[in-house]
Amino acid sequence: MRIGPHKLANNLVLAPMAGVTDRPFRILCRNMGAGLAVSEMVSANSALHGNAKTLRRLDHQGEPGPVAVQIVGADPEDMADAARLNADRGARIIDINMGCPAKKVCRVAAGSALLKDEALVGHILEAVVAAVDVPVTLKIRTGWDPQQRNAVRVAMIAERSGIQALAVHGRTRACGYSGHAEYETIRRVKQSVAIPVIANGDIDGPLKARRVLEYTGADGIMIGRAAQGRPWIFGEIGHYLTTGTVPPEPDPVWVRDTLIDHLKELYSFYGDYLGVRVARKHIAWYSRSRRDGARFRARINQIEHKERQLDEIRRFFDQPNNNRGIAA
Repeated sequence: MRIGPHKLANNLVLAPMAGVTDRPFRILCRNMGAGLAVSEMVSANSALHGNAKTLRRLDHQGEPGPVAVQIVGADPEDMADAARLNADRGARIIDINMGCPAKKVCRVAAGSALLKDEALVGHILEAVVAAVDVPVTLKIRTGWDPQQRNAVRVAMIAERSGIQALAVHGRTRACGYSGHAEYETIRRVKQSVAIPVIANGDIDGPLKARRVLEYTGADGIMIGRAAQGRPWIFGEIGHYLTTGTVPPEPDPVWVRDTLIDHLKELYSFYGDYLGVRVARKHIAWYSRSRRDGARFRARINQIEHKERQLDEIRRFFDQPNNNRGIAA
């Protein structure tokens, strides 16, 4: 799959997720087989550019290219400024968030709230495309609610505005993450535009990935929640799409070592104090569906120091019969 001048290694994309797709996780997923990894969203509000959280989100040191940064906001000029800022800091793809369903984002008429104002959608897209020399992509939902699915119209606006790839989550804003993603709208979007379309929503394994690609005709797929605690999902899907065979579940010892390496990167990126706390959610995701997982997570959430956190992980994953598919 190609986005502007960038030919990706494959058509598997890590979705941007606030509080999840930090630099350590993006690098890990790229190493595990993702062709592209999109950053956490960065606010276009210039007042936030100097705080520690935003500066971490602008840090791409050691990240394999092309670096893709997602920006969020509702003012065309602010969004253009944010695009320029991130391009100057190393972004080679700018992604625009018009899909986030979070109330705090929609309250300021950003994210998926923008889908209610197609004229403003066009103004924002045109301003950002004109502001930078790198490709601009867009992520949307199918509409504001099931009665107002306007993804096809928004996709056509995006194509006219110069957007070079479009990711569509198969739910409306009103649906949040409940129920099942629907792919008929994504299929209609793909039939309506010539730019690459990336299907997103409920893709949780190799078989589902192939079904979604075949049904929608999409050029690629985007994976979010299914990669939490399972970054090797990209390699599994890539293997299946290439060979037609599903690889075996990874060995618990390999999972343990992958988690430990991930946590060490988190400690380095955030510092020991914050790194231990950020690590807790990742540990919970890696340990779900494993024997005694609930008790393990209760213990790990009380640990304050990285050495003890790592020791507890080693003990847990070295337990006999600690395999996926066993109730937590």
